Amino acid sequence: MPLDEPLGARVDALNTALKHHAAADVLRRAFHAAPNLALVSSFGAESVALLHLVSVVKPDVQVLFIDTMLLFPETLAYQREVAKKLGLHRVQVLRADTSTADPDNTLHLRDTDACCNLRKTQVLNEALKEFDGWITGRKRFQSGTRAELPAFEVEQDTGRMKVNPLAHWTSEDVQEYMAENALPRHPLVVRGYPSIGCAPCTSPVAEGEDPRAGRWRGQEKEECGIHFVNGKMVRIGATT
Repeated sequence: MPLDEPLGARVDALNTALKHHAAADVLRRAFHAAPNLALVSSFGAESVALLHLVSVVKPDVQVLFIDTMLLFPETLAYQREVAKKLGLHRVQVLRADTSTADPDNTLHLRDTDACCNLRKTQVLNEALKEFDGWITGRKRFQSGTRAELPAFEVEQDTGRMKVNPLAHWTSEDVQEYMAENALPRHPLVVRGYPSIGCAPCTSPVAEGEDPRAGRWRGQEKEECGIHFVNGKMVRIGATT
């Protein structure tokens, strides 16, 4: 597939050719079609599956990790543990300059959307300017808005390629992959945190509750919002 072909045409051809292929095949073709790709990871509850898969396909992949400076200490320790275990030597830790907009770290108490935008969205958008595209851990089962999620997309507002190698995976697929490869689990999962974000905005989930019930509990907000479709922000949770 010629790299000078319009990205939209390349994405359509990739989706057609790899419609029934495994995630590893999707990744290999993705790096061939757009060599300068970054993997964006939250190092959350299920992130290690995609991190491991990409480390096998492309060990020198550039990983972008957003440290909001409000994360659980366990997440920061887990990020270092996983990176070491998988041999991920190119992990770039992204942090926002909050000195003006949130000098006392209380913005999340007044406006969670503004806090996420400051500490996540703006930081990631700036970092991704150096790349042709990025790899996410989004999956079809995660919400109705992702029910027809393709393996390859074109980010309309930036023209970058977005790759979703696990689009067809179920939650059971993820857990099975983690078990088969003896991958380390995030320590907060066994303590009742099936979905893990920033410490002030994440609480344990009771049995029978939705896995994301502990995110921004008591608020209408459900997602942090770092994905864009047709130039508009689509609220979603962690990228991986």
